[in-house]
Amino acid sequence: MSSEGVARPIAAVSSEEFRHACGRFATGVAIAAVTDENGVPHGLTISSFTSVSLEPPLILICLGHAVTNIEEFRRARYFSLSFLEERQRSLSDRFAQKGHDKFDGIGWYAGESGAPLIADCLCSMECAAYQRVTSGDHDIFVGEVIRTEVREGAPLLYYASRYRHLAPE
Repeated sequence: MSSEGVARPIAAVSSEEFRHACGRFATGVAIAAVTDENGVPHGLTISSFTSVSLEPPLILICLGHAVTNIEEFRRARYFSLSFLEERQRSLSDRFAQKGHDKFDGIGWYAGESGAPLIADCLCSMECAAYQRVTSGDHDIFVGEVIRTEVREGAPLLYYASRYRHLAPE
């Protein structure tokens, strides 16, 4: 029997099922950050990061429409990413929470673009806003990488709704 002919509707998975399935993809953890028009830094924990292109060097991050500071990201000319080291788990937890000055009392500095960078992380990237696309309940921010700084260390990993560690080599 051919699969052509009778069209059957395919039911979509629930948000809970989708979140559970996506949680089976191990990711690194990063802080995405911008500076608003008054020079105030804003940031949040992300795990949705992907490299897009080598020429030009492009990356993307995805932010949900419910993110408190999404408007600052939408207006920003530059944004930054700070890939966290295993020992920086408390920063991941801090930037995942709402309702406080996330940069108060932590080590950070303004990059060449003015975007905030977390001190002593595995990698810092400064990105010029390149493109923004709305898809479902998220905005996809594509950035052209204009500067990087890389350090050695163990990455902070997230898998199945928990922080994880790499096995020793």
